[in-house]
Amino acid sequence: MKNQMTSSKTVNFVKNNANSLGFYVAILTTVLTVVTFGIAIFTPPISGSFCQGSCIEYPFTNIVSRFPRDYIWMYPAILLTLFYVVLMVCIHYYASNDKKIFSQIGLSFALISATVLIMDYFIQISVIQSSLVNGETDGIAILTQYNPHGIFIALEEIGYLMMSVAFLCIAPVFSGTNRLESAIRWIFIISFILTIISLIIISILYGINREYRFEVAVITIDWIVLIVSGILLSIVFRRSSK
Repeated sequence: MKNQMTSSKTVNFVKNNANSLGFYVAILTTVLTVVTFGIAIFTPPISGSFCQGSCIEYPFTNIVSRFPRDYIWMYPAILLTLFYVVLMVCIHYYASNDKKIFSQIGLSFALISATVLIMDYFIQISVIQSSLVNGETDGIAILTQYNPHGIFIALEEIGYLMMSVAFLCIAPVFSGTNRLESAIRWIFIISFILTIISLIIISILYGINREYRFEVAVITIDWIVLIVSGILLSIVFRRSSK
């Protein structure tokens, strides 16, 4: 009996710590998403279908002058991705025992998403510019963010698609009867549905030439979800920690 009481106290202590951490991480995730989103909006693409003028074209070797202004948003994006993983961990600890299978699956997809995105952004920051400065232009065209059908865009698409899948998987955690948890659950579910609909429609209309279109759509959906759910989750964690 004494061992059971000690074990129960330990579990409650860990859960309270996770809820307290989740409160601050949810707020920071919201703030970081707003900052990253704002910077990205004021750094529009200068190549591909969204370019309005003075576009950079293949082989994309004349982009030295675009550093660092076109890359600034990637720094908070990396930090945001890290906070997103921590937030998912906190949700996993918040989940009741019968729902932890869903939070574990969601966390697994979140780790896939974060790994892909952080590698993608870090390559752009650390490899592309230094290679161009040193005249090493071989392979730049397929790697650079300015290529609307290059590796950077493809990795962003799969990274944020996995984030959307993570939202769907973790949605059953919030199956409580209160309106707040219900709102979080439906935000996660609807965001995944919108992502899949966007992918289908854009693929039908443009096929393999979708360029930035799906990338912009899925990032917008996921970042809006992080902003809104971050606010709601901070309330959930705050109430639970009390």
